[in-house]
Amino acid sequence: MNEQIKRQKSHNKKQEKHFALITKISIIVFLCCILLIAKIGVQLFGSVPDSMLPDVRNPFSQTTHAKEMPTETPNGSGSETGWQLILVNHSNPIPEDYQVKLTKLRNNQSVDSRIYPALQDMFDDMREAGLMPVISSSYRTTQKQQSLLDEKIAAYKKEGYSDDEAEKLAGKWVAPPGTSEHQLGMAVDITSLDRNEQNPSVIWKWLLENSYKYGFILRYPEGKEDITGTIYEPWHFRYVGGQAAREIMEQGICLEEYLE
Repeated sequence: MNEQIKRQKSHNKKQEKHFALITKISIIVFLCCILLIAKIGVQLFGSVPDSMLPDVRNPFSQTTHAKEMPTETPNGSGSETGWQLILVNHSNPIPEDYQVKLTKLRNNQSVDSRIYPALQDMFDDMREAGLMPVISSSYRTTQKQQSLLDEKIAAYKKEGYSDDEAEKLAGKWVAPPGTSEHQLGMAVDITSLDRNEQNPSVIWKWLLENSYKYGFILRYPEGKEDITGTIYEPWHFRYVGGQAAREIMEQGICLEEYLE
């Protein structure tokens, strides 16, 4: 009887080991499938599916992420430049076939999903440096852009300017719908979470010196107003990709000059 019990225990142990081995193999196969799906997603869409991104309800956490720039693939309009280098200004409206896939941020702002990882890395590092950044404006719909322009025009009219004068002055601050970078989803206005505790200029100085490391540039620099057609905006940063950002920074030029 004792011998039979020993044989049964030995058999049970072998079954347990066999089950544990199958479990490990199943986990490895499952993880490989996840990685394969992610790789296919990048190849097809130029980004990882939203479901595999960090929790967008808390995008600017202190979680550490590898500083890898989004894949720089050609845009849908057939341009030789990548999607991250689409030029939008008063003379270059957004292509009619332009589409954007958005990632929603914790404060209900949204950005192009392809720039999300680099944007989060930049915010994480700013916070580690003791800064308190916040995005005050990012992606805008056509309706939102028109509403902002109308509000600015109305404000100038209230100050006593004529209709033509008000529209001209407002256009220096707010781009007409179809000519605003905010409609691309690759531009963000960054300021201080608490202006009383931290002056936004401290944040803008850090961004001016470091944003290129993450693929962002100061889109409307001081002294380039005649070229960009927009006043100096120290808060407005645009994603252009790692290589372009470094070259623009090193040469001290704006996006229009770079694309020439």
